[in-house]
Amino acid sequence: MLNIEIPSAEVLKTLFSYAFVLRAVAVGILTSLCAALIGVGLVLKRYSMIGDGLSHVGFGALTVAAAAGLAPMRVAVPVILAAAVLLLKISENGKIKGDSAVALISVGALSIGVIAVSFSTGMNADVSGYLFGSILTLTHEDLILSVLVSAAVLTAYVLFYNKIFAVTFDPAFSKASGLRTDAYNMLISVLTALVVTVGMRMMGAMLISGLMIFPPLTAMRVFKSFRAAVIASAVISAVCFIAGFFVSVILSTPASATVVAVNIIAFIIFWTIGGIRERVRS
Repeated sequence: MLNIEIPSAEVLKTLFSYAFVLRAVAVGILTSLCAALIGVGLVLKRYSMIGDGLSHVGFGALTVAAAAGLAPMRVAVPVILAAAVLLLKISENGKIKGDSAVALISVGALSIGVIAVSFSTGMNADVSGYLFGSILTLTHEDLILSVLVSAAVLTAYVLFYNKIFAVTFDPAFSKASGLRTDAYNMLISVLTALVVTVGMRMMGAMLISGLMIFPPLTAMRVFKSFRAAVIASAVISAVCFIAGFFVSVILSTPASATVVAVNIIAFIIFWTIGGIRERVRS
């Protein structure tokens, strides 16, 4: 049997008095909110795996930077942004579909990362942290970066909400009506790249896409309007992060994996609720 010892209120109070824990919670909530907002549009456009693809690109860039003795994030940020633009251009070209483009770039970047690891010191703590997440090792600089990126993403999303809605649901009509669909698709790609850059430090390259997929799918199972799905997705994502973080503390499990597991549970619950509602209506 599992020997689970639930921390007392005093232990939890002491734990959350540490600066590194407060940083982890703050970065986690901000990243979860931004990932959920961007994820609704990506899921509806059937482009949800772009987060997974960009995280693999980021992992490749980080490992190459580490092997070369360079600052990992300074290398990863421009590389991830460039990959987001490249994915959009390849998809618009029409010769390679969106999911194939993501697979092409992500697998290639991941293989480069694995080769870089083999030429360096191997799978050390830093590389493992970027691969699987290391939320409790976030620094003050990570917090500042997260706040800046989150502010930029949230501001852009609010300002261009109507345009994002239009290019998500009917890009052909939007383009015919004179809307610069290419520019707003580019905006979505850049915002996705920024969220992945920040989230990869917290959730890891293998799991960051979970924050962009599960909350939107969970929300859309019950809420049918775009606005309601966006708001519900953000709330669900933040609540699941907080719950997952607490559970990881109680069970001493990896925080990133536990957060995703809680998102899966929420998805199952909402899927069941949605099925019951459909049966009642029919």
